[in-house]
Amino acid sequence: MDLHMRHLRYFVAVAEELNFTRASVRVHVAQQSLSAQIRQLEQQIGVTLFVRSTRAVELTAAGVAFLADARALLAAAGAAVDRARTLERGEHEQLTLGFLEGAALTLTDPILSAFRQRHPGARLELRQFAYNDPSAGLCGGEVDVAFVRLPISAPELDFMPLFSEPVVVALPPGHRLADRTVVSAQDLLDEPILGSACADSAWNSFWELESHRGGRAAPVVSRSTTLLEEMHKVMAGVGIVVTAAACRWLTFPGVKLVPIADAAPSRVAVGRRRGRSSVLVRSFMELAQTVRDEHPELVRLVAEPDFGDPAPPPALL
Repeated sequence: MDLHMRHLRYFVAVAEELNFTRASVRVHVAQQSLSAQIRQLEQQIGVTLFVRSTRAVELTAAGVAFLADARALLAAAGAAVDRARTLERGEHEQLTLGFLEGAALTLTDPILSAFRQRHPGARLELRQFAYNDPSAGLCGGEVDVAFVRLPISAPELDFMPLFSEPVVVALPPGHRLADRTVVSAQDLLDEPILGSACADSAWNSFWELESHRGGRAAPVVSRSTTLLEEMHKVMAGVGIVVTAAACRWLTFPGVKLVPIADAAPSRVAVGRRRGRSSVLVRSFMELAQTVRDEHPELVRLVAEPDFGDPAPPPALL
């Protein structure tokens, strides 16, 4: 049955006004034409919707039921138009993505590809941030969405975790633990440790193994803003650094990476500012989760690392 939106609008106007004169003014149609349109609707669906008399217009039982559905149909049609218009506007907007070193690792390229495919007219701007801003620009409002590593002390942000990966310790050449295949956090508590040049207490606590120290402060000997800076300090024997297992895909001469058996894994997430969510932001968050679920093999490369295979996966930022 081919129902027209105008018939539904006219019917709802008459049903709510219960007066053809007032309804005709409301929908800007002559009263005679409005009456004819309502008769056409009744003939089309084979149901009497109104009881008409010289004194009043009343809905039949069928009319009462049809009114509820007609309102829902009109609302759905209006919402569909609004969504289409909003999406069209979004196609010509820009999404700024912040990220730390490595971004979303193996999922970065498929997530970005899926976003570009869904929004071919949108401009995607990428901005890399150092350890001094673990929110990758979200806290300062410099980006719309970001790939980050948790934990971050930022209640104004919302995060959707993507995957977790083990953490390792990077040891300088000749270190006493360099021949081990695995260590415990306890093995590292007295080692001079390299921290991040970051003011976020939750971030620092995680990477400095604070939960294993029984309240003792970590012996931080230096703080860095990038992974490259950290690794140069490790190579120079300044100290050790706790980092993500994906570091194995980068080459730092003499540095030995050893898994920390009892350390909590590092969680990679995509984040946004709470209450500031555009069409493109919502779409990016949704696509990140969808791509993650569709590519379990890429997640396994990160979550279940093979330290005997240093070959990097494709598309690491």
